[in-house]
Amino acid sequence: MPQTRTMTVAQALMTFLANQWTVDGDVRERTIAGTFGIFGHGNVAGLGQALLQLHVEQPGLMPYHQARNEQAMVHQAVGYARMRRRRATFAAAASVGPGAANMLTGAALATANRLPVLLLPSDTFATRVADPVLQQLEHPHDPGIQVTDAFRPVSRFFDRVQRPEQLFSIALSAMRVLTDPAETGAVTIALPEDVQAESIEVPVEFLAPREWHIRRPVPEPGELARAVAAIRGAEAPFIVAGGGVLYSGAEDALRSFVEATGIPVGATQAGVGSLSSAHPQYLGGVGATGSTASNRIAADADVVIGIGTRYSDFTTASRSAFQKPGVRFVNVNVGSFDAYKHGTQLPVVADARRTLEALAAELRGWNVAPGYARRIAEEKAAWDAVVDRALAPTGAELPGQPEIIGAVNAASDPTDVLVQAAGSLPGDLHKLWRVRDPLGYHVEYAFSTMGYEIAGGLGVRRAAPDRDVLVLVGDGSYLMLHTELVTAVAEGMKIVVVLVQNHGFASIGHLSETVGSDRFGTKYRSQDPATLDFAEDRYLPVDLAANARSYGVDVIEVRPGPDVAQRLHDAVRTAKASSTTTLIHVDADPLVYGPDGEGWWDVPVAAQSTLESTIEARAVYERERTKQRPLLG
Repeated sequence: MPQTRTMTVAQALMTFLANQWTVDGDVRERTIAGTFGIFGHGNVAGLGQALLQLHVEQPGLMPYHQARNEQAMVHQAVGYARMRRRRATFAAAASVGPGAANMLTGAALATANRLPVLLLPSDTFATRVADPVLQQLEHPHDPGIQVTDAFRPVSRFFDRVQRPEQLFSIALSAMRVLTDPAETGAVTIALPEDVQAESIEVPVEFLAPREWHIRRPVPEPGELARAVAAIRGAEAPFIVAGGGVLYSGAEDALRSFVEATGIPVGATQAGVGSLSSAHPQYLGGVGATGSTASNRIAADADVVIGIGTRYSDFTTASRSAFQKPGVRFVNVNVGSFDAYKHGTQLPVVADARRTLEALAAELRGWNVAPGYARRIAEEKAAWDAVVDRALAPTGAELPGQPEIIGAVNAASDPTDVLVQAAGSLPGDLHKLWRVRDPLGYHVEYAFSTMGYEIAGGLGVRRAAPDRDVLVLVGDGSYLMLHTELVTAVAEGMKIVVVLVQNHGFASIGHLSETVGSDRFGTKYRSQDPATLDFAEDRYLPVDLAANARSYGVDVIEVRPGPDVAQRLHDAVRTAKASSTTTLIHVDADPLVYGPDGEGWWDVPVAAQSTLESTIEARAVYERERTKQRPLLG
């Protein structure tokens, strides 16, 4: 008979997770670096007790971290996973009902971004001995449906441990998905509160250290040959570098490849850092928030080489970026789902690094034509000059967002990590932030979740404690989820938060104007009880600097004035020199926009309206929409 240990289901699961290892070439690290948890009646006697017992008996084997919001736990895990190139993540444990439901946004974010997180939401009694229990849903037509079922559409893997014996197969299946580059995302194991505390005989083999080797598949010879032929025949090839470049550690291979061939590169939000901003072949962001350099070259490209990109609508400018008739797509991706996008007949289902190395070998001696190389250099130089002007101090009392980005970028060091997610900042950063390190740009833009920034920044800091983390966040996103500042203070983790005070939703305000809605509902103002309007001059008396200070965070307030850019620069340097979390508060002019990169984003405008602003916006929309193409090539 195999040797066993008598344990609870929760104890067995936590011990199992503590002994899982990811191996990626020469790198070996714990797959689950620790567990975030907020305890309630659904998990305090199960997972809570198990974590305590491990802490007492084997300190450090499965570190436990508190959080202040269940959604923020998942964001921290995502930030950590991305910074570790998807080799490691955290588990996040929540109680039954609202605790579990609070993790749904984080689950969707992880799955949309193809980033691994392990979610352990508690569930109601499997036995139904006490039915209904506190915080249980009741559906007369299906008593088995609970809050945890909502995780099914937002998870890459979902299962529920309804009997103790199911734990073994479920846990192993969950680990397989977490460590599979093509399948990874949110992995959810629902744990009924009674099952967590039940006893089970656990095979010692289940608890032993286990290694999960990251697959790095090489390109299939036929796929590679077809891709090489397409590139050799191209007059204007263009690379779209996505997050897969960084997750596979392919940035050196990409640099060598483009230096050898002269092919230019435009980056998605997740792909920024694939090349340094100063590199001659790097043309900046591509798509709706891209640069003129990338977008003009992309418009004329006859072969687009997508590497590790999922081709979101921002990357393709809502399928208006690539205008060349007959344009073809060589899509390199470890997941066939993304490799076959745009109806391409040239998919390469393989690891980005392995494919770039293979392409470099096959294309040795091949270069783009001299005329194309000159155009690439001219477009890059022109855009660099645009960025220089946008980032320069203006002397205005209230700085625009580009000027704020310029001051923070200038104050940063090469290995600092910028963290952002939502609002108008991602678009301006995609155009303007000059990245110098492969992991120096961390913008969550697959789900673009307001409130991600501070929690995600803490995850980055946990993954890279030797780097400074610079969190840029607008007041709208800050108000969504700022409570993890308390976690930073509690654990003595340092991040630098630059809070841009717009007194409203700057991004949607601007978008509202373009669709003819005149910034309706986007300003933070007091409501006039007579007209029900939010009057322009009735600013809310909210003091966000005081809010951060009340958490125990150091706060630097940068007041308006003609020298605000220099004082913001100095504040960032002061915060970087500190050993504790610092929030820098700066007021901004939300009507100063970043430079136009000639990208477009499809946001439908009302087809019928009595408002002149909407009628005019619809006419512009109809004109822009004619540029969209099916891209079946």
